[in-house]
Amino acid sequence: MDLNKALRKAIATGDVDLGANQCREAVASDEARLVILASNCPSGVRETVLEAEANVYQFDGTNSDLGAACGKPFPISAVTIIEGGNSEILRLKPNL
Repeated sequence: MDLNKALRKAIATGDVDLGANQCREAVASDEARLVILASNCPSGVRETVLEAEANVYQFDGTNSDLGAACGKPFPISAVTIIEGGNSEILRLKPNL
Protein backbone atom coordinates (compact mmCIF):
# COMPACT_ATOMS: atom_id res chain seq x y z
CA MET A 1 0.00 0.00 0.00
CA ASP A 2 1.21 3.50 -0.82
CA LEU A 3 0.89 5.21 2.56
CA ASN A 4 0.90 8.74 1.13
CA LYS A 5 -1.96 7.95 -1.26
CA ALA A 6 -3.89 6.14 1.46
CA LEU A 7 -3.48 9.10 3.83
CA ARG A 8 -4.69 11.61 1.25
CA LYS A 9 -7.65 9.43 0.29
CA ALA A 10 -8.60 8.96 3.95
CA ILE A 11 -8.43 12.72 4.50
CA ALA A 12 -10.58 13.34 1.42
CA THR A 13 -13.21 10.63 2.00
CA GLY A 14 -13.06 9.63 5.66
CA ASP A 15 -13.08 11.16 9.11
CA VAL A 16 -9.52 12.15 9.98
CA ASP A 17 -8.19 14.52 12.64
CA LEU A 18 -4.85 16.27 12.14
CA GLY A 19 -2.69 17.39 15.04
CA ALA A 20 -1.70 16.43 18.55
CA ASN A 21 -4.59 18.07 20.43
CA GLN A 22 -7.24 16.43 18.26
CA CYS A 23 -5.39 13.13 18.64
CA ARG A 24 -5.53 13.33 22.43
CA GLU A 25 -9.26 14.12 22.34
CA ALA A 26 -10.06 11.25 19.95
CA VAL A 27 -8.01 8.77 21.98
CA ALA A 28 -9.60 9.92 25.25
CA SER A 29 -13.10 9.46 23.81
CA ASP A 30 -12.13 6.08 22.28
CA GLU A 31 -12.97 7.28 18.75
CA ALA A 32 -9.52 6.68 17.25
CA ARG A 33 -9.26 3.54 15.15
CA LEU A 34 -5.65 4.26 14.17
CA VAL A 35 -3.13 6.90 15.19
CA ILE A 36 -0.16 7.71 12.96
CA LEU A 37 2.68 9.47 14.78
CA ALA A 38 5.63 11.34 13.28
CA SER A 39 9.07 10.24 14.47
CA ASN A 40 9.51 13.55 16.29
CA CYS A 41 6.03 13.67 17.80
CA PRO A 42 6.06 15.27 21.28
CA SER A 43 6.69 12.64 23.95
CA GLY A 44 3.57 13.66 25.88
CA VAL A 45 1.34 12.84 22.94
CA ARG A 46 3.12 9.54 22.34
CA GLU A 47 2.74 8.58 26.03
CA THR A 48 -0.96 9.50 26.07
CA VAL A 49 -1.66 7.40 22.98
CA LEU A 50 0.33 4.39 24.21
CA GLU A 51 -1.23 4.52 27.69
CA ALA A 52 -4.67 4.44 26.08
CA GLU A 53 -3.60 1.31 24.18
CA ALA A 54 -4.68 2.80 20.87
CA ASN A 55 -3.59 1.25 17.57
CA VAL A 56 -0.44 3.22 16.72
CA TYR A 57 1.59 3.30 13.54
CA GLN A 58 5.01 4.98 13.70
CA PHE A 59 5.48 7.03 10.51
CA ASP A 60 8.96 6.79 9.04
CA GLY A 61 9.60 10.54 8.91
CA THR A 62 9.34 13.81 10.79
CA ASN A 63 6.27 15.95 11.36
CA SER A 64 7.21 17.94 8.22
CA ASP A 65 7.31 14.70 6.22
CA LEU A 66 3.95 13.60 7.64
CA GLY A 67 2.42 16.97 6.79
CA ALA A 68 3.66 16.65 3.21
CA ALA A 69 2.33 13.08 3.02
CA CYS A 70 -1.08 14.43 4.01
CA GLY A 71 -0.86 17.08 1.29
CA LYS A 72 -0.53 19.92 3.79
CA PRO A 73 2.05 22.73 3.73
CA PHE A 74 2.63 22.52 7.49
CA PRO A 75 4.07 19.96 9.92
CA ILE A 76 1.71 17.41 11.48
CA SER A 77 2.80 15.38 14.52
CA ALA A 78 -0.21 13.08 14.69
CA VAL A 79 -2.91 11.88 12.32
CA THR A 80 -5.94 10.22 13.88
CA ILE A 81 -8.08 7.98 11.70
CA ILE A 82 -11.63 7.79 12.99
CA GLU A 83 -13.12 6.46 9.75
CA GLY A 84 -10.97 5.44 6.78
CA GLY A 85 -13.46 6.36 4.06
CA ASN A 86 -12.59 4.86 0.67
CA SER A 87 -8.93 4.36 1.57
CA GLU A 88 -7.09 1.26 2.74
CA ILE A 89 -5.43 3.13 5.62
CA LEU A 90 -6.98 0.92 8.29
CA ARG A 91 -5.11 -2.07 6.83
CA LEU A 92 -1.90 -0.64 8.31
CA LYS A 93 -0.59 -2.89 11.04
CA PRO A 94 0.16 -1.04 14.29
CA ASN A 95 3.91 -1.06 14.91
CA LEU A 96 4.19 0.52 18.37
